[in-house]
Amino acid sequence: MNQIKEIEQLKATIAKYEEIISETSVPIITSIIDNTILLPIVGYIDKERMERIRTKVLEYAGEHRNTEAAVFDFSSIRLSDEEGLEMLTLELQLMQSELQLMGIRPIMVGFTPPFVRQMVSSGVSSEVESYANFKAALQTLMGEKGLSFSKD
Repeated sequence: MNQIKEIEQLKATIAKYEEIISETSVPIITSIIDNTILLPIVGYIDKERMERIRTKVLEYAGEHRNTEAAVFDFSSIRLSDEEGLEMLTLELQLMQSELQLMGIRPIMVGFTPPFVRQMVSSGVSSEVESYANFKAALQTLMGEKGLSFSKD
């Protein structure tokens, strides 16, 4: 096989893997609570990935018009540096505004202390509905809908 063909095959393989990574980097999970989606955001976060998350969530919302709430879990993210905190703050503002315009309630969970400080200093904190973890957010949503867990 000549080098040009090999390079073309490698490019095709890379493109295939990039598509797989893109698909799996934004998991959208339907919740036990009707019309609520869960989005566990795990791993390294940069501007490109946040834009991909925003795009995918908006596309989902457009296809599932009954979506009322989106719960994002940021407890397992990694950012590069202080600049990453600023980027994430801006991206969350954009995502929150976009979702609210779609009629979806954005709920954030799992923020770290450094990120909370960045949000407060940026003046964003008062606009964000947040909880310590998924469980607390889901309990609040369930309570609002008159639902509860029962142990048998």
